[in-house]
Amino acid sequence: MSVLLIQASPSAQSRSAALLNAVQQQLLQERVGHVEQLRIASLPAQALLLANAEDAQLRQALAAVQHAQVVVIATPVYKAAYSGLLKVFLDLLPQAGLKGKTVLPLATGGSPNHMLALDYALRPVLQSLSARHILPGVYGVEGQIVLTPEGAYTLEAQLQARLHDAVTNLLQEHARISRVVGQDGGFEAIAFAHVRCSV
Repeated sequence: MSVLLIQASPSAQSRSAALLNAVQQQLLQERVGHVEQLRIASLPAQALLLANAEDAQLRQALAAVQHAQVVVIATPVYKAAYSGLLKVFLDLLPQAGLKGKTVLPLATGGSPNHMLALDYALRPVLQSLSARHILPGVYGVEGQIVLTPEGAYTLEAQLQARLHDAVTNLLQEHARISRVVGQDGGFEAIAFAHVRCSV
């Protein structure tokens, strides 16, 4: 299992990054195959904005998306929409850039009123990129992700539990898909003797 964690906040230390780090920690505890984190803000800004396909870092980031089986995206919500940084990056993916992948969206915002941004802003874009399965997202508000005096973020227990359930669901869904889908992305062959039909 190959997992790519995409951090779409302009800030290196942010509440959405805290959600992503919590997911990464659980995945490592579950001993999944390969887990990689991509911070979009660390990519060259000019190459990103100009969609410079010749830039080596940009090519490497897009290749990481291509090779991942599972993608987890964490974004802050600004003005009822996901971050512009994420928009620019998703625009660089080919039309079927998420084909065959399971996607878990995560978001943070200042108010519960922006919770629907996951379903009404981000989910349609992920669907347009041909994601195989988009799992129910997890949204956290500022009061659930507290900045400690040491400068680190801690997650409120209820939010931590929802994240844990989301990752468990992600692992179960990936295992289910792996059982019914062949290595080439098509469905496994079924022997004719096992086919049943009714008229």
